[in-house]
Amino acid sequence: MTAAQQANAHERLGRPVLSVISPSYNERDNMRAFTDGLASALKGIEWELIVVDDDSPDGTYEEVLTIGAVNPRVRCIRRVGRKGLSSAVVEGILASSAPVVAVIDADMQHDETVLPQMLAKIDDGADLVVGTRYAGGGSTGTWGEGRVRMSELATKMSQLLIGNATSDPMSGFFMARRDLVNNHVYDLSQQGYKILLDLIASAPPATRIEEVPYTFRERTEGESKLTLMVLAEFLFLLIEKLTGGLIPPRFVLFAIVGVLGLAVHLSVLNLMGTLQPNFMVAQTAATFVAMVFNFILNNQFTFRDKRLTGVRMIVGLVVFILVCSVGAIANLSVANFAQQEFGNWNVAGVLGALMGSVFNFGVSSTLVWNRRKKKRRVSA
Repeated sequence: MTAAQQANAHERLGRPVLSVISPSYNERDNMRAFTDGLASALKGIEWELIVVDDDSPDGTYEEVLTIGAVNPRVRCIRRVGRKGLSSAVVEGILASSAPVVAVIDADMQHDETVLPQMLAKIDDGADLVVGTRYAGGGSTGTWGEGRVRMSELATKMSQLLIGNATSDPMSGFFMARRDLVNNHVYDLSQQGYKILLDLIASAPPATRIEEVPYTFRERTEGESKLTLMVLAEFLFLLIEKLTGGLIPPRFVLFAIVGVLGLAVHLSVLNLMGTLQPNFMVAQTAATFVAMVFNFILNNQFTFRDKRLTGVRMIVGLVVFILVCSVGAIANLSVANFAQQEFGNWNVAGVLGALMGSVFNFGVSSTLVWNRRKKKRRVSA
């Protein structure tokens, strides 16, 4: 069945033709203007809006529920204990009911008025339509020169992965057949913020991609989500896709934290050396401080979508230290074996450190940051 036939069938049944997916975090002040803008732009089209909110402290989900009480097109998925734009988009798409899905931010920076043009291209046979700032009259609006150059660099780096599939692979504004996502959902990284790049890299070469230009607007309410972690996660996504998933993005960040932890370890060891002549005492103290340092950074950044707090953080720290202690044994065992085989301390040291890092990452991912709360028993 073609997209047009599916749309006609949905219209006859009173079902939406287009599901608009909007990931949100602290966008309460923008939500009414956003939903009003969609209603105006999509007149004559059966649509629904699914806001996927990562438990915003400002109560975005409450505002969406208030709007949905009078507008049945609007609903909210409130995610508790889960964070991340890409995973939020995928979760919204999987919960949608229309044959076509559009992804658009709720901060009013994307131009909702071009949605009908994007839908028309889908009806004409496109599988994916990208809202582009870099072709056909599109514009980055009021961006400064630094941000423009950063975006251009990211675009060129993305071309290493997807070639010239689109002029704006970093766009967060696009429309696709829902089946395109459903058919490749297991290939998606779902980490970070660049879900479009992830989707294009996961889709088959025959995927028909078209573009609609738009001008990126200036944010009027709320704060920008562009941070160093957003840029870092973009690089991690490239690494994962270019290596065919052999190097997970989390492991890259975990390894970086490990290098920083080594620097902390050596600093504490040298400091203790000036105070405590016993090497083993100094080494033990330095190891403990480095483990705590690594845990805090990994909890804050590497596993921030699974971040532990309160008592669970303390328990997690204890488990992490135990895991790293076993990892140290694995490190020494591999290093000792490699030294006997190759007779080179440097090679042995690198192989041992790599083994320790892989072990620590794999086990701590499962035992520390993937621990589930026990279900409460329901009273009879």
